[in-house]
Amino acid sequence: MPYIPFTDEQKQRANSVDLVKFLRRRGERLLPSGRDKRLDSDHSITIRGCEWFDHAVPVGGRAISFVQRQYGLSYQEAVKLLLNGEDGAGYPTANAEENLSPTPFALPPRNQYMRRLFAYLMERRGIDRSIIQHFAHARTLYEEANHHNAVFVGLDEHGVARHAHMRSTNFEGRSFRINVESSLPQYSFHHAGPGKNLFVFESPIDLLSYISLHPEDWQSQSYVALCGTSGQAMLWVLEQNPGIQSICLALDNDKTGQAATERLTRELRQRSYASTALFPQHKDWNDDLLACRNQK
Repeated sequence: MPYIPFTDEQKQRANSVDLVKFLRRRGERLLPSGRDKRLDSDHSITIRGCEWFDHAVPVGGRAISFVQRQYGLSYQEAVKLLLNGEDGAGYPTANAEENLSPTPFALPPRNQYMRRLFAYLMERRGIDRSIIQHFAHARTLYEEANHHNAVFVGLDEHGVARHAHMRSTNFEGRSFRINVESSLPQYSFHHAGPGKNLFVFESPIDLLSYISLHPEDWQSQSYVALCGTSGQAMLWVLEQNPGIQSICLALDNDKTGQAATERLTRELRQRSYASTALFPQHKDWNDDLLACRNQK
């Protein structure tokens, strides 16, 4: 397209466009992730106000660079799109408050009992009771006090909680899942065993489901739930456990999971790690577990 001499004010306005509203007007589906939104088409990308960050690379920026990267546009084309929109009306800018520094990380309050948690994971998800008990005793799985959500905790190398993923325990209605604000993605829910194998999953539910399907001596191996598709947690577990020799990417059997598996395979290869891909027969490992339980 011909060169357009945008003014500094126009460039600033384009770079301040509210990316959440921009994406929704373009038909993109967004998922809640603390104060951020996560792209349904690429779970590694989070959005807040006019800012974005790709946890898989990692790299980020503001509205113009996002539109260039996401839609393959030149700088001129991206600025023009953000200023004018498809209908000539342009897009609203983000509120300054949306780009403030996040609040410090804190675990949600624990409920005194875990009846709702056990009922949901065992009856609705089909997960083995002994596996739930293991993570509950390790204090990396508990029931949240206010809304009885399941909380999956990620610990750092010193045993300090740095990440928490919450999921509703409702048997009916819409499913709710979110990463607690200011969670550090490299420390997401995991189990480190002394063995040589690492299994990588998208969600904590899939991790528990796979173990329920393959319970033999499971504690001797390592498992990590990415809580999305970013590879940061996988790479951190590998750094902390240099004895791991075999990496199995066991992400969802859908377009997002397959694309993430290809990307993570390349990331591992660049770091001289060999990996294999293992997809569930159905969409995810919990679907496989429930199908297996129904057959029995």
